[in-house]
Amino acid sequence: MTEPETARHDGLEKVIQFSIFIENRVGALLDLVNYLHAEGVTILASSIIDTADCAIDRFVVDDPDRARLCLHEQGFLFSERVVLVVELRNGAAQLRDLLLTLYEGECNIHSVYSFMVQPRGYPCVALHVDDDVVASNVLQSAGFELLRQSELAR
Repeated sequence: MTEPETARHDGLEKVIQFSIFIENRVGALLDLVNYLHAEGVTILASSIIDTADCAIDRFVVDDPDRARLCLHEQGFLFSERVVLVVELRNGAAQLRDLLLTLYEGECNIHSVYSFMVQPRGYPCVALHVDDDVVASNVLQSAGFELLRQSELAR
């Protein structure tokens, strides 16, 4: 079965990041994680931005369609964006090469964070960049391996 055209960019299946707005209080993150877990959604990568009144939790999950439905059903405010998931086959030391490659390709990085899982046994980072198509071409041309959403699912 092929992915719909809207779920692909430049031949690469998109990985979706959810930015979820939650109240900045003790236990709010646990409540969200417990809810997603109970609904069969596994969080694979996470980054949290804390402010005085709310927190923005950025997640990459194994099943974005299910997560989207669950978040809607519970009335969470959230947004979605494409991130690139890059394997670091030579370990964390390869992060410098990754950043240098994007710099040389004139790709602006908005955020980067690591994965809690290693789907194929290598460390991975999620990157939100200004132009995911250009960045994916630059990275693949330099020999970096980008993962598809289906490779992240359990």
